[in-house]
Amino acid sequence: MARKKRGSSILAKWLVGAVSLYIVSYLMEGISITGFTGALWAAGILGFINLLIKPIIVFFTLPITIITLGLFMFVINGIVLLLAGALSSSIYVAGLGTAIIGSLIMSIINSILLKVLD
Repeated sequence: MARKKRGSSILAKWLVGAVSLYIVSYLMEGISITGFTGALWAAGILGFINLLIKPIIVFFTLPITIITLGLFMFVINGIVLLLAGALSSSIYVAGLGTAIIGSLIMSIINSILLKVLD
């Protein structure tokens, strides 16, 4: 019996997140990371924030998200990246605008890399 493909593993998603964060730090001046090890730590912190804190932020900003037809999610993703920068010494994010653009680029890179791996 053939196995069903269940998507990427948590480890693969973590590594892809670290790679995409490292690429974003290379592409943008306002985001810096202390080496690939720092990217691994920052990706872990981002995963933690996305798992526990982001759903709370999304819940409380749901009316704004609905009014903006979902575009406010870009701001929420930027806030999450900015929060990761505040919680970790391995990543620096210059400001909210930089975080929003960085999270958008990171999402695109994540999508491409995960599609290639699946």
